[in-house]
Amino acid sequence: MDVMPKWAEVVLVPLISLLLAAILSALVILAIGEDPVAAVNLMITGALGSTYGWGYTLYYATNFMFTGLAVAVAFHAGLFNIGGEGQAMLGGLGVALVCLFIPWPHWTIAVLAATVGAALFGALWAAIPAYLQAKRGSHIVITTIMFNFIAAAVLNYMLVNILRPAGSMDPATERFPEAVHLPSLHDLLAPFGIAFSKAAPANVSLVIAIIACVLVWVLIWRTPLGLEIRAYGKSHRAASYAGIGAVRITMIAMLISGGLAGMMAINNVMGEAERLVLNAVEGAGFIGIAVALMGRSHPFGVFLAAILFGFLYQGGAELALWTSIPRELIVVIQALVILFTGALDNMVRMPLERLFLAFRRGGTT
Repeated sequence: MDVMPKWAEVVLVPLISLLLAAILSALVILAIGEDPVAAVNLMITGALGSTYGWGYTLYYATNFMFTGLAVAVAFHAGLFNIGGEGQAMLGGLGVALVCLFIPWPHWTIAVLAATVGAALFGALWAAIPAYLQAKRGSHIVITTIMFNFIAAAVLNYMLVNILRPAGSMDPATERFPEAVHLPSLHDLLAPFGIAFSKAAPANVSLVIAIIACVLVWVLIWRTPLGLEIRAYGKSHRAASYAGIGAVRITMIAMLISGGLAGMMAINNVMGEAERLVLNAVEGAGFIGIAVALMGRSHPFGVFLAAILFGFLYQGGAELALWTSIPRELIVVIQALVILFTGALDNMVRMPLERLFLAFRRGGTT
């Protein structure tokens, strides 16, 4: 029997961790001579106080949903995929090739093909570290980190030498044709009479990310393959004894993980920039690790954690714009959230477990 109920594991532990991170962040803001209450109000207003703010918050959150799901799937198989950054870069290359070199009549068809292209390129990039882990014993953490740098070099070469338009000095592709431009949330909500900012970058890929959350939940908890992935993640030796092949599960889990990371490019490459640029990922692959940790590798938890980090990104941009609080402090706040929800998780969990155990013993006497 678990010492702590499931609701406390999923809700209470992350909530207390967030509260501790917020208190420390407030002390840091006070130390530099700013008002933490005013800073929080500005963050909330800037990120959630208008459809423009919500548009940016949801745009960032969409990126983090894809990369968070990618890390979560690998976690369930006992694998630590730190290559989401590189897999998302190569996913962007897949999107660019699909959008630039195939004439699509409408975005609805193009987005399906781009999703396949992004997932395929991301999955293939993850397949190499997966094979090295499964067949050669190379540690997945080391190889996925190394492949981030290789992906950056590959993307740089493709943009500078192959995909860059003639006469352009910018390491980026040309703009995608109008037919493949994705509708924004403004375009999606306008037929229902709901006003939403035209300037906000949130687009239809948010819907795709939410569908991905649902499909990952179905995969992990409602299919035989998901059971095998979880069993292998809990105990490699027990899973092997039960006939679950280590090579097969490692390859499948990493292919799915890489595909999800690659699908992030639908949002930032096809949806927002409408072309492939050099630094399109902007660290979202690494933020996905924090999102998966905070979301307890559950798709619904990943969804909520992605919204939180989207809020921190957009709220932090507002702080940097309208106050003397430096942008670097927002990175510190994000790091504190990651620290308490990840590395210092047991600092919150263990006292709570003792508390629930004491309540249980008291109730039985």
